[in-house]
Amino acid sequence: MTSAPAIGFEYRPSRLLPRLLAAALMLALLAIAGCGLAGWAKLLLAVAALACWLRAILRPGDTGVTAAGWAGDGGWTLRRAGEGDVATILSSSRVLGAFVLLRLRDGERRTATLLLGPDNSDADIRRRLRMRLALAKSA
Repeated sequence: MTSAPAIGFEYRPSRLLPRLLAAALMLALLAIAGCGLAGWAKLLLAVAALACWLRAILRPGDTGVTAAGWAGDGGWTLRRAGEGDVATILSSSRVLGAFVLLRLRDGERRTATLLLGPDNSDADIRRRLRMRLALAKSA
Protein backbone atom coordinates (compact mmCIF):
# COMPACT_ATOMS: atom_id res chain seq x y z
CA MET A 1 0.00 0.00 0.00
CA THR A 2 1.36 3.41 -0.88
CA SER A 3 1.56 6.19 1.66
CA ALA A 4 -0.84 9.11 1.58
CA PRO A 5 0.36 12.18 -0.31
CA ALA A 6 1.31 15.28 1.61
CA ILE A 7 -1.25 18.07 1.97
CA GLY A 8 0.06 21.62 2.10
CA PHE A 9 -1.83 24.88 2.09
CA GLU A 10 -1.38 28.56 2.71
CA TYR A 11 -3.46 29.96 5.55
CA ARG A 12 -5.16 33.27 6.13
CA PRO A 13 -7.83 33.92 8.78
CA SER A 14 -11.45 33.51 7.74
CA ARG A 15 -13.36 36.67 6.87
CA LEU A 16 -16.66 34.83 7.33
CA LEU A 17 -16.22 34.06 11.05
CA PRO A 18 -16.48 37.67 12.31
CA ARG A 19 -19.65 38.12 10.25
CA LEU A 20 -21.19 34.98 11.71
CA LEU A 21 -20.26 36.11 15.22
CA ALA A 22 -21.87 39.51 14.61
CA ALA A 23 -25.06 37.81 13.45
CA ALA A 24 -25.05 35.62 16.56
CA LEU A 25 -24.60 38.72 18.73
CA MET A 26 -27.58 40.42 17.08
CA LEU A 27 -29.75 37.35 17.67
CA ALA A 28 -28.61 37.18 21.31
CA LEU A 29 -29.41 40.86 21.83
CA LEU A 30 -32.86 40.40 20.27
CA ALA A 31 -33.52 37.42 22.53
CA ILE A 32 -32.43 39.40 25.59
CA ALA A 33 -34.63 42.34 24.61
CA GLY A 34 -37.64 40.07 24.14
CA CYS A 35 -37.33 38.09 27.35
CA GLY A 36 -39.36 38.82 30.47
CA LEU A 37 -36.51 39.85 32.75
CA ALA A 38 -36.28 43.15 34.58
CA GLY A 39 -34.62 46.03 32.74
CA TRP A 40 -31.44 45.91 34.83
CA ALA A 41 -31.07 42.15 34.21
CA LYS A 42 -31.51 42.66 30.46
CA LEU A 43 -28.84 45.35 30.53
CA LEU A 44 -26.42 43.06 32.41
CA LEU A 45 -27.01 40.23 29.95
CA ALA A 46 -26.60 42.54 26.96
CA VAL A 47 -23.31 43.88 28.33
CA ALA A 48 -22.11 40.32 29.01
CA ALA A 49 -23.02 39.23 25.45
CA LEU A 50 -21.23 42.25 24.00
CA ALA A 51 -18.14 41.54 26.16
CA CYS A 52 -18.04 37.92 24.97
CA TRP A 53 -18.35 39.04 21.36
CA LEU A 54 -15.57 41.61 21.77
CA ARG A 55 -13.30 39.01 23.39
CA ALA A 56 -13.88 36.60 20.50
CA ILE A 57 -13.27 39.29 17.87
CA LEU A 58 -10.34 41.12 19.45
CA ARG A 59 -8.41 38.30 21.10
CA PRO A 60 -5.00 37.72 19.64
CA GLY A 61 -5.45 34.92 17.16
CA ASP A 62 -3.04 32.82 15.19
CA THR A 63 -2.26 35.57 12.73
CA GLY A 64 1.37 34.46 12.65
CA VAL A 65 0.48 31.24 10.84
CA THR A 66 0.96 31.62 7.11
CA ALA A 67 0.97 27.98 5.95
CA ALA A 68 0.47 24.44 7.20
CA GLY A 69 1.30 20.99 5.93
CA TRP A 70 0.45 17.39 6.70
CA ALA A 71 3.16 15.01 5.53
CA GLY A 72 2.42 11.56 4.16
CA ASP A 73 3.86 9.98 7.32
CA GLY A 74 1.41 11.89 9.55
CA GLY A 75 3.67 14.72 10.73
CA TRP A 76 2.37 18.29 10.75
CA THR A 77 4.31 21.51 10.18
CA LEU A 78 3.28 25.12 10.59
CA ARG A 79 4.97 28.09 8.99
CA ARG A 80 4.83 31.10 11.26
CA ALA A 81 5.78 34.58 10.05
CA GLY A 82 9.41 35.22 10.90
CA GLU A 83 10.05 31.72 12.29
CA GLY A 84 9.98 29.38 9.35
CA ASP A 85 8.61 25.84 9.61
CA VAL A 86 7.82 24.42 13.05
CA ALA A 87 6.98 20.77 13.70
CA THR A 88 3.58 20.36 15.37
CA ILE A 89 1.14 17.67 16.39
CA LEU A 90 -2.58 17.57 15.74
CA SER A 91 -4.34 18.01 19.09
CA SER A 92 -7.89 17.82 17.75
CA SER A 93 -9.95 18.31 14.64
CA ARG A 94 -13.59 18.84 13.75
CA VAL A 95 -15.49 18.87 10.51
CA LEU A 96 -18.45 21.25 10.66
CA GLY A 97 -20.24 21.15 7.32
CA ALA A 98 -18.04 22.98 4.81
CA PHE A 99 -15.58 24.00 7.58
CA VAL A 100 -12.58 22.11 8.93
CA LEU A 101 -11.27 23.14 12.34
CA LEU A 102 -7.71 22.08 13.25
CA ARG A 103 -5.97 22.59 16.58
CA LEU A 104 -2.19 22.11 16.36
CA ARG A 105 0.39 22.29 19.16
CA ASP A 106 4.14 22.76 18.79
CA GLY A 107 7.01 21.76 21.07
CA GLU A 108 6.80 25.03 23.00
CA ARG A 109 3.17 24.23 23.91
CA ARG A 110 1.85 27.04 21.69
CA THR A 111 -1.51 26.18 20.18
CA ALA A 112 -2.65 27.25 16.74
CA THR A 113 -6.32 26.95 15.81
CA LEU A 114 -6.97 27.00 12.08
CA LEU A 115 -10.48 27.37 10.68
CA LEU A 116 -10.62 26.41 7.01
CA GLY A 117 -13.76 27.45 5.19
CA PRO A 118 -15.01 28.41 1.74
CA ASP A 119 -13.64 31.94 2.06
CA ASN A 120 -10.04 31.12 2.96
CA SER A 121 -9.21 27.70 1.49
CA ASP A 122 -9.68 25.58 -1.58
CA ALA A 123 -12.57 23.08 -1.62
CA ASP A 124 -10.19 20.31 -2.78
CA ILE A 125 -7.84 20.92 0.19
CA ARG A 126 -10.75 20.71 2.64
CA ARG A 127 -12.03 17.54 0.96
CA ARG A 128 -8.61 15.88 1.16
CA LEU A 129 -8.24 16.93 4.80
CA ARG A 130 -11.70 15.54 5.67
CA MET A 131 -10.83 12.22 4.03
CA ARG A 132 -7.47 11.87 5.80
CA LEU A 133 -8.90 12.99 9.14
CA ALA A 134 -11.64 10.35 8.84
CA LEU A 135 -9.05 7.68 8.04
CA ALA A 136 -6.87 8.78 10.96
CA LYS A 137 -9.81 8.58 13.39
CA SER A 138 -10.83 5.12 12.19
CA ALA A 139 -7.29 3.73 12.53
